[in-house]
Amino acid sequence: MANSPISLLPIFHLLVLLGSSVNAYWPPSPGYWPSSKVGSLNFYKGFRNLWGPQHQRMDQNALTIWLDRTSGSGFKSVKPFRSGYFGASIKLQPGYTAGVITSLYLSNNEAHPGFHDEVDIEFLGTTFGKPYTLQTNVYIRGSGDGKIIGREMKFRLWFDPTSDFHHYAILWNPREIIFLVDDIPIRRYPKKSAATFPLRPMWLYGSIWDASSWATENGKYKADYKYQPFTAKYTNFKAIGCTAYSSARCHPLSASPYRSGGLTRKQYQAMRWVQTHNMVYNYCKDYKRDHSLTPECGR
Repeated sequence: MANSPISLLPIFHLLVLLGSSVNAYWPPSPGYWPSSKVGSLNFYKGFRNLWGPQHQRMDQNALTIWLDRTSGSGFKSVKPFRSGYFGASIKLQPGYTAGVITSLYLSNNEAHPGFHDEVDIEFLGTTFGKPYTLQTNVYIRGSGDGKIIGREMKFRLWFDPTSDFHHYAILWNPREIIFLVDDIPIRRYPKKSAATFPLRPMWLYGSIWDASSWATENGKYKADYKYQPFTAKYTNFKAIGCTAYSSARCHPLSASPYRSGGLTRKQYQAMRWVQTHNMVYNYCKDYKRDHSLTPECGR
């Protein structure tokens, strides 16, 4: 009979398999959510326009910035920090966005031009039917100026970043840098020496700009302005920690319940899952590179 329990078993088993396959492509819970420990910041109290003011618009607590033929746009935190938690919920544009970079990053390039530090979260634009790439990077004292010595790790996300807002963050303290996506650690960059770690105060920035020379498949696909404007939406801004003006008693924040920093066992498990399933490039595994310039890779 069509409604017999026996005939429904194959459908039940199929649903179980489908559910298992979905869960298999989603990171395990990290068990700790550092973004919930940090209050949101009013954009106008914590940030200012850096460039392209005519390409910024605030609407219902969400900032939209966009790129067209005439300009992109960027913003910058009012305060410099020497450590802290820095994040925002971001929604990206679907469709053809090749050559376009949407970013959230720490930098002191204006204070130290030609000799700056930088910690990047960058979304590399893409072509129709292909996913965005999230690139994380760390530059140390001018390694991003002139001769590039980047420390890139790239990921494909386990969700569609154009369908809704997701929270992206950088936790930076004197011992480590941790990159997080929806509170899941995707990369930990520990301090192994003063020469390979940013120690000077930095500001938090966000921007959208044309990087056609390298952003999408090493510059194969360029920005095509028949699809303009290219937009990005930011909300739920978070920037808290020890500013450059804080006393020496200011205690750096942690991405875990441990006051001393580091990650819990569950956080490490979630990070290893992401790096196993979603990491598409690791500079330390690129044997075409001169790793005498990135000595942390050999430790």
